[in-house]
Formats: sequence, structure tokens, C-alpha cells
Amino acid sequence: MARINMVQAINLALRQEMERDKDVVLIGEDVGKDGGVFRITEGLLEKFPDRIFDTPLAESSIIGTAIGMSAYGLKPVAEIQFMGFIYACIEQLFSHASRIRSRSRGRYSCPLVIRTPYGLGIKPPELHSESTEALFCHMPGIKVVVPSSPYNAKGLLVSAIRDPDPVIFLEPTRLYRLIKEEVPDTEYTIPLGKARVMQEGKEITVLAWGSMLHRVLECVEGFDAEVIDLMCLSPYDEETILMSVKKTGRVVIVHEATRNCGFGAELSAFIAEEAMLHLKSPIIRVTGLDAVIPMARLEDYYAPTKEKIVSALKKVMEY
Repeated sequence: MARINMVQAINLALRQEMERDKDVVLIGEDVGKDGGVFRITEGLLEKFPDRIFDTPLAESSIIGTAIGMSAYGLKPVAEIQFMGFIYACIEQLFSHASRIRSRSRGRYSCPLVIRTPYGLGIKPPELHSESTEALFCHMPGIKVVVPSSPYNAKGLLVSAIRDPDPVIFLEPTRLYRLIKEEVPDTEYTIPLGKARVMQEGKEITVLAWGSMLHRVLECVEGFDAEVIDLMCLSPYDEETILMSVKKTGRVVIVHEATRNCGFGAELSAFIAEEAMLHLKSPIIRVTGLDAVIPMARLEDYYAPTKEKIVSALKKVMEY
């Protein structure tokens, strides 16, 4: 069992699934010869020369082509180079990918995975650090998955590829090469829709995903906090969240997307509806600002900082 980073874990998942299932194909800009913008598909073209397709710089056509492939029995894994480039695909995703099963009354499905880097942390140009996951959680028929480590990146991606419906697979750019952990060489899956409790606690429930999970873990020292990594935002693990909230009575939600209509708002509403009488303080969200993500110099100011997270933890305890 090797210690590898997230880039290597995703590459391993793709290679093993392509070996296992001849219907799995890769499609996207530079995914073949160059191995993708972050070199995640590096080395796969030589092994699967007839199942990896470099495309023009045309995101809507990438997704439209992949939807057609999936409807006819293939299992495409489409790469969008950065999340900010996926907006051109929203019509295809909303109007077609998410509705194929419903429209055909179950005769067709859309086993499509869309991989895209997302989030803050590497300070690239505009549209390269987007965190608009809530847009896709609003689409019935589409699953939204966010790994936070090499181990769960591999297991979640395998599950996403094998899922009969479309999955948006959001890969935190900050974590691609930041951490390493032991990842089995053999295949394994992690079920979609299940959260994991990273740290048990009795006084505060902290909900996070992606790279924010690791920032939260740096902030909870000194607090009796239960930290939950959602991993899957749509569907999300209602049972695990409610069990924790009913135990602790306090909730802090951390995400780097904007506050207004961010996914934390959905979580807050759910908890208020289902566990209001268990709450000992208001739910607090620590989020990005309601502004366009700034250029490199201001990115750290825009993101949920350690100081803001610690302040929120103190506030719910002092209420």
C-alpha cells in the first residue's frame, strides 16, 4: 500500500476502472497527450489509445458529446479544466443530463462523470478558483461529490464511475499535491451520500468539505468539536448530521463559496427544520465573501480564515 497524493489516487482510480470496464472512456481538453492540466490523466493514453479523446476548447460540446456517449451505453469521464469553465455546460446539464432518466421513464440513464478542479488555494487567474457547488446541488438527477483526501478521492471516483446517473466530481486544487496518505492498490468503493466523522466531540458539530475540512481540523484544538466531512453534497448524509447535532446542540458550517445561497444555507435550513429543539445557539456559517473571487493578493482575505473559524467556535460556545 503506497503513500500517494490525490493526483496519483485519481489517476489510479481511472486506470483501474478502464481496465475493469471497456465502456469507460475519457474526454476533455488535453486529457490525452498532455495528461490534463494537472497531469491527472498522465500515462493513460499509452495504455488506452482508443478510449481517450482530446477535444477542442469548447466545454459545452465536451459535455454534449459525453451525454450522447452515456445515453448509448458508454461511461464517459469528462474533464473540465477548471470549475469556472463549466458554466457554458449548464444548459446541457440542466436540460439533458439531469433529465434523461425521468424523460425516458427509466429506459435510459446517463452514467456520466464530470471531473473538475475547484476552489481556492493556488492563486491562479480569474475563473480558476470557483466554488459554486450549490448550483449543481440544485439540479435534481445530478449527484455532487467532493473528496478531501487521496484515499476517499479514489473510492468516491470509482463509485461515481459505476453510478448510473450523472455525477459532478469536484477536486480541490489546493489538495492535489498537499497531502499524502496510504491508498490501497486494490479496488475499493466509498458509497455516495455518506459522510464521515473525522473527529468525535460533544459540544459543537462542525460541517465542512473539500480543502476547508483541513482548515477546520487546524482550528478545533481546544474545543470539544465533532468534525464531519460531508464528501457528498447531493445527496448529503442527513442521518449523520442529525445524530451529531442532537448530541452537541451547536453547529458551525464552513465553506469557501459565497455566503448568499451557498450550500451552508441548505444545511442550516435542514437542521433548523429537523433539530430546532436540540439547538443551544444559532447556527453559524463561516464562508467566502459575497463577491467575485479576487486575484491572488486578496485570495487569503476572501477565504474563511483560521481566525474567522475560531471566532465562530467561540461564539457558539458563549451564546
